[in-house]
Amino acid sequence: MAAFCLAVLLLLVTPGPGVLSTAGVGAAFGFNAGLRYVTGLCIGTNLVALIVVSGLAAIILATPWARNTLLVASACYLLYLAARIAFAGKKIAFIHADEKPGIRAGLLLQFINPKAYAVNMTWFTGFVLFPGSLVTETLVKFLVINLIWIPIHLLWLFAGNAVNQLDLSPQTHFLINCAMALAMVVVVGLAIFSLA
Repeated sequence: MAAFCLAVLLLLVTPGPGVLSTAGVGAAFGFNAGLRYVTGLCIGTNLVALIVVSGLAAIILATPWARNTLLVASACYLLYLAARIAFAGKKIAFIHADEKPGIRAGLLLQFINPKAYAVNMTWFTGFVLFPGSLVTETLVKFLVINLIWIPIHLLWLFAGNAVNQLDLSPQTHFLINCAMALAMVVVVGLAIFSLA
């Protein structure tokens, strides 16, 4: 159980699309918008876990065109989110995002997030906790994952919101938003490179 908990912690705390976009939404749009976004991410990650547990993810990811479609959709959506975060600055934004990312945006990200599928496959197939009961093991894993997932994402949201609450100049706020957006773009590049 300790090894499983450590694996969950390490895979969640490392920057990926979910945590980076959470911090970015918090920094660009504030805590309330970020909380709605995290709610969508949480629902989405649990639905992805169900897709993995059902075996559907293995079928989808084993098909090259489906895997590539998922990767392209994920890259495009992450770039779109990065642009919204970068240009959500106070007064100097080149484009202004009137609609804040919410539950739907979080859900969509998780459905097309390759890291969500890979991580859930690792958790649900790589660790045997209760060899005699697949149901018990699956339920315990869902519980443990959520007990670690929720606080980590809330910490990233608080960090992003702390930036939002600072009395920064519009230029500084814009640069911070751009840095968070750039980090998301780097994650997209790494994902494409690792799957190429």
